[in-house]
Amino acid sequence: MLLKLGLAIVLFVVILRAGLFVLRAVSRPAPEPPPPGEMRRVALHYRCTVCGAEVKMTRAIDQDPEPPRHCQEDMELLTEID
Repeated sequence: MLLKLGLAIVLFVVILRAGLFVLRAVSRPAPEPPPPGEMRRVALHYRCTVCGAEVKMTRAIDQDPEPPRHCQEDMELLTEID
């Protein structure tokens, strides 16, 4: 009986902490967007080397952004779209 009570208390504390962690993570406000004019227009075309999915990037923070990831791999830059 005492063992079941102890196990129930430990399980309650673990579930309570996990729930509070999730609630704190969700309740944080979204980060502020970059100031106007911060985003740059780009014209880049990427392809996933694993599955062949293609992405056209039109805006980025800098002129030479890191490639997006798909299928847990960096996508390959095909061409700059003119």
